[in-house]
Parts: sequence; C-alpha cells; structure tokens
Amino acid sequence: MFLVPIGGGGLISGISSYLKEKNKNIKIYGVEPEGAASMFFSIKNKKIIALDKVDTFCDGVAVKKVGELTFKLTQKYVDDIIVVPEGHVAIKMIDIFQNEGIILEPAGALSIAALDFIKNQIKNKTIICILSGGNNDLLRYPEILEKSLIYQGRKHYFLINFAQKPGQLKNFVNNVLGANDDIVLFEYIKKNNKEKGPALVGIELEKKEDFKKITNNLKRYQFDYQIINPNDLIYKFLID
Repeated sequence: MFLVPIGGGGLISGISSYLKEKNKNIKIYGVEPEGAASMFFSIKNKKIIALDKVDTFCDGVAVKKVGELTFKLTQKYVDDIIVVPEGHVAIKMIDIFQNEGIILEPAGALSIAALDFIKNQIKNKTIICILSGGNNDLLRYPEILEKSLIYQGRKHYFLINFAQKPGQLKNFVNNVLGANDDIVLFEYIKKNNKEKGPALVGIELEKKEDFKKITNNLKRYQFDYQIINPNDLIYKFLID
C-alpha cells in the first residue's frame, strides 16, 4: 500500500499509473489536508471542483483546483483519498521531529498522519509513505506546536474583563486555574490604561478535559469572559 500526498495531483497520478500498470493489486491512497481537499471533492463529485478558499498551513499542497489530466489519472488509478485535519498533521510533525530527528514540512507529513485514520486496514501489510516536499523550516516550529496544542484541545484563548478591584489576578490564578495549567499569554487589549479593562489570556492545559473546569471556575468566581475560537475573526486579529 502506498500513501501519497496530493496537491495538484502530479505526484500521485504518476506513481499510481506506473504502479497499477505493473501490479493492479497494489493499493494507492492519496492524502489531502482538510482545508485544501480539492482532489477529494473532485473525485467525490466526479468532476473538477474549484475550492473557494484553502488553508495554507500545508502550503506544499494548498491547491484550489487540480489539473484535468491528473484528475483523470487519479480517478482511474487511485483507490481512495484520505482527508486529514491540519492539527493532526502538526502533531505528527512534532512527533517525527522529537523521536526521529526528521524535519518535515506539513505537506511531507501528510502520508504519515493519514496512518491513524486507516489503522484497521494496514495490519500485516507493507506500507510505503511518501515524505515529499522541501520547505523544511525550523522557524515554523512555534506555529506547528501551537496548531498541535489547539487541535488536541490543550490550548485556549480568552478575553477576560478583570474587575477593577484589588486581588483579581490573584483570584484568577488561585481559583480558576488548575495546579498544572499555565498562563502562556497575558496582554491588556486597551492601548491606553493598559492595566485596566479586558485582557487577552492564553492558557495551556495538561489535559483537554480540564477545559470544562476552567469555564466552570470562571462562572463560579463571576469573571466576565469570552472564549476566542480559532474560527473567529477576532482570533485572527489578536492571535494569528
């Protein structure tokens, strides 16, 4: 079984057409990121689909529209396409770097990230993952780690309006946070009187299950707060 990342489709159409002509029993799986699954939607709809927008995290495969020839060859030779969330790709990039010492770009980690989604299909089989791409950049490590933690549900951002009375920050640290929770960002939003008004607070949790405890404690101790989700416009403005 071969797992091959898909951008415009050139790599997988070439690999699949060659291998299938040699041995029709070889299984070829394509892999695309969730935010740029142009080939997946094209195969599903039996015609080329142009995406309205793409997530550029996996920049090496961030393609809005695949080619006509590559679409036809993929349609003919590829057995299936696996779509992987970008956050899961980030987790695998960190895991491979920490345990194997290999620095992959996001597109290059797609095929390995896909293995978790086909666990039941690969037992006792020979698996070949294509690690493609050359945009390896250690400077992206903080971005990758951030995406990994958010995907795991271990990092969250809040806007918290601290009441203007003594001891509010101490109250927050002692009564809202758990023993193993960390404040990774604390910044007052207002340009003047920066020590008053709403603050942007980033919290990293030891376990994703602790998020409910945080929100319960915020309510219990009467903090005025708003959760900032990655899909919110304000998230892109304040954090990205």
